[in-house]
Amino acid sequence: MLTKKLIDYCKEQGWWYDDASADYALELERLGVDAASAFGQFCLHVEDGPTFIQRGKELYQVCWFAKNTNYALAMKHCHETLGLPLEYLPLDSFEGGSGYFYNRTTGQVLALSLGGELLDFKEGRLTPQWPTFTDFLVRYFALPE
Repeated sequence: MLTKKLIDYCKEQGWWYDDASADYALELERLGVDAASAFGQFCLHVEDGPTFIQRGKELYQVCWFAKNTNYALAMKHCHETLGLPLEYLPLDSFEGGSGYFYNRTTGQVLALSLGGELLDFKEGRLTPQWPTFTDFLVRYFALPE
């Protein structure tokens, strides 16, 4: 569930839409994501174009990408090329060899870069840094805790 603080922030930015997109709900279903989860709520109600940009780091509006691009190729890349488990959805383009990934099973978010971090994750020494998508968004948008 998104917090009131996050919803209010998105409303202040002009990104919040009360009516959920039926097309985006279908995309969430195709991705195997619960529409009632914080991730689902964010995808259904928050949009500022195809991406959000904070401090030079881009974040996908995942449902927009799933509907309008070859997001399946991005998923294939993260699963096959990086060797990430199927539960992980890319939240950005992994440009520069680093990026964010959402675990659609646990709701956790992982920040990962090529090299030691990727190896540490694969070998179980690195776990997702944010226990919830809401925690990740608070950090991404630099909201006060």
